[in-house]
Amino acid sequence: MIAKLKELLGIKPAPNYRELLQEGGIIIDVRTKAEFSGGHIKGSKNIPLQTLNTNLNKLKDKNQPIITCCASGMRSASAKSMLKSNGFSNVHNGGSWARLNGRISY
Repeated sequence: MIAKLKELLGIKPAPNYRELLQEGGIIIDVRTKAEFSGGHIKGSKNIPLQTLNTNLNKLKDKNQPIITCCASGMRSASAKSMLKSNGFSNVHNGGSWARLNGRISY
């Protein structure tokens, strides 16, 4: 019954972030440069949310898996929306960078 309710509400299980990265995915950290320099996921790209729209050319493949992250998940949700509205088809909100790092660390 809970599964049916989640389906009706559009709640899906979290994607397997490790698998997305193994498939060639990238992590876009949308925090400020200062926040990013204070700690980040190894290999992630820092494109602050306020500059994302003007840096879309840095993201070549619109079908490549993209995982957005930030401090809490709010800005990364906005980034996901922005990317989707610009034709990027495989975008996932990873939420907090620290939590995402825990999910992908081996």
